Amino acid sequence: MTRNSSGHIRLTSHSSGGRPNNFPITWGAPTARERGPVIGSIGGSADRNVIGAHGGAYSIYRALAVSAGALKAGMRPDLKDTDPIVPVGPHPQWVGKEKIVSLDPWGHRITEDFREEIERGVDIRPTIAITKARLTLPEVREAIAAGRLQQDGTIVRDNAEVAVIKAAIEPVWYLPGVAERFGVKESTLRRTLFEQTGGMYPELVTRRDLQVFLPPIGGMTLYIFGDPAAIHDPGRRLTCRIHDECNGSDVFGSDICTCRPYLTHGIEECIREAQAGGAGLIVYNRKEGRALGEVTKFLVYNARKRQPGGDQASTYFARTECVAGVQDARFQQLMPDVLYWLGITRINRLVSMSNMKYDALVAAGISVDTRVPIPPGLIPQDANVEMEAKKAAGYFATDEVPRDPAEVVGRDLKDY
Repeated sequence: MTRNSSGHIRLTSHSSGGRPNNFPITWGAPTARERGPVIGSIGGSADRNVIGAHGGAYSIYRALAVSAGALKAGMRPDLKDTDPIVPVGPHPQWVGKEKIVSLDPWGHRITEDFREEIERGVDIRPTIAITKARLTLPEVREAIAAGRLQQDGTIVRDNAEVAVIKAAIEPVWYLPGVAERFGVKESTLRRTLFEQTGGMYPELVTRRDLQVFLPPIGGMTLYIFGDPAAIHDPGRRLTCRIHDECNGSDVFGSDICTCRPYLTHGIEECIREAQAGGAGLIVYNRKEGRALGEVTKFLVYNARKRQPGGDQASTYFARTECVAGVQDARFQQLMPDVLYWLGITRINRLVSMSNMKYDALVAAGISVDTRVPIPPGLIPQDANVEMEAKKAAGYFATDEVPRDPAEVVGRDLKDY
């Protein structure tokens, strides 16, 4: 691989290959076997039918473990007793090439759908795992002490632990569908992905027969509160928060944004919905710093705070664009895919003020009854700059939320 005088990457050599002999993928087929398994493991070149490797960015750590002698290169996982703790799907949205393009809807069922192939030695790996857990959050304890939540013994245990079902999902991109979702040619998408990753994946431009890509990015985690069957039951209510990662706030409690307060408020609302007979859902996406990364985010923080007059709402997005070249790279077009995977067609209460998320859901045919804003008492003082900037930019919903705050959260906000 070389660069020409203009600095563009040129592919100098790569085996052009051909269509995988053993397991062609027919994306959007009505059954797993008709669709074919997603195989990104390194063993069996005739079996591999995707670009990239399982685990996304974690495949690099796997390579380190192999190079250090801590892991055998050909190690295959023993998948006994790893099946999902609860079933998900199939749902009608799984069929067709246009609905789900950024994850494998069959990715949690491989030991069920491809047991025969696995037993004869084909290295097929799950891209989705579903388990149970309990959450312990100080905000939940505070809500119980304030009388906003009750310990029902099922969803909220006597020790204030919250019972949840959680799913981890790795990204699996069907490139023709991703390109169509963004309104670009597949060839343009492939070439840009190849160039902007420094030529890491030459198959993007040499293997047009491979249409599935396992990108080296973080995936998402789902937290389901209450009966998982209620998630896709239109006769039962669903409260949902779709949250994009903010490590500084979510984990370490940084007060420059509203991320953790809004996340824990969403969890509280999800618990309350589940206790009322519906279900709650938190979708946690790894899109740190508006998908610009944490280094870029911290650079922007410095630029904002050092400008004349200090941090200001009027220059909030301008400083981000000066550093990153774009205000926001999350681009929510792919976000509804996970809701399709769960069979969701309607969200009764969306705990979000983001027009980007709302517009993406509506464009995907998922109806939203009410958008729930963050209660004013939960907004940290230093986060007011962010809130004012987003309001001024039309980032937030201002008229779709109920006028009466008590209607939003079902209680007087002075309790906060």
